[in-house]
Amino acid sequence: MRQLVRTAPAALPPVLRTPLAMSAALATAVVLALGILHFHDSGLTGLDAAILPSIDGVQPPWRYVALVFDFGGEPVGSVILVALLAGVCVLARRLRTAVLTVLGVVVTVAVTTVLKPIVGRNIHGEFLSYPSGHTALATALALVVGLLLTDRLSLGRGAAVVLVLGLAVVAGVAMGWAEVALGAHYPTDALGGFCAALATVPATAWLLDRVADRL
Repeated sequence: MRQLVRTAPAALPPVLRTPLAMSAALATAVVLALGILHFHDSGLTGLDAAILPSIDGVQPPWRYVALVFDFGGEPVGSVILVALLAGVCVLARRLRTAVLTVLGVVVTVAVTTVLKPIVGRNIHGEFLSYPSGHTALATALALVVGLLLTDRLSLGRGAAVVLVLGLAVVAGVAMGWAEVALGAHYPTDALGGFCAALATVPATAWLLDRVADRL
């Protein structure tokens, strides 16, 4: 197994190392900035005040769509999605990416879980909300899919960046919309979750490759 992991294709394709390092640095800055802005402050200002009233409390049939997305971020739904993606990676003989599927999600969710009590932002007076763990998880999975496809399709840097970040944005917006529509998060919570995944998944992939190369 050690030999298989060491010789497996990189979890973070070389063409994406620099672009994703730059986006990760920017995403980290956004997470910290929003955390400071909303530190123990649950008031509606700026982006939240502009977007929340038009999305919160969505009615059927869109509410059912939101609930489907939300299920993907719940424990059972997330385990199913992670297992499916990891299985696809194994079948594609991308063992490092399979490991990243699990580690990337675990690290991303851990980061959002730790940040919530530190920032102390509440929604509905009792639920810690910043950053959104559901949005972070969906974005993390999309990033892994993008990394897998980049490697399998041997994409150049430009196409790879567009694919990976495009998938991340689609997944982040979809889950973020669902969480805001269901009243579980503010829009900036979703943005924070998206950026948390954008910061942690590439870093986890890079570290995984470093460790695997030394096995």
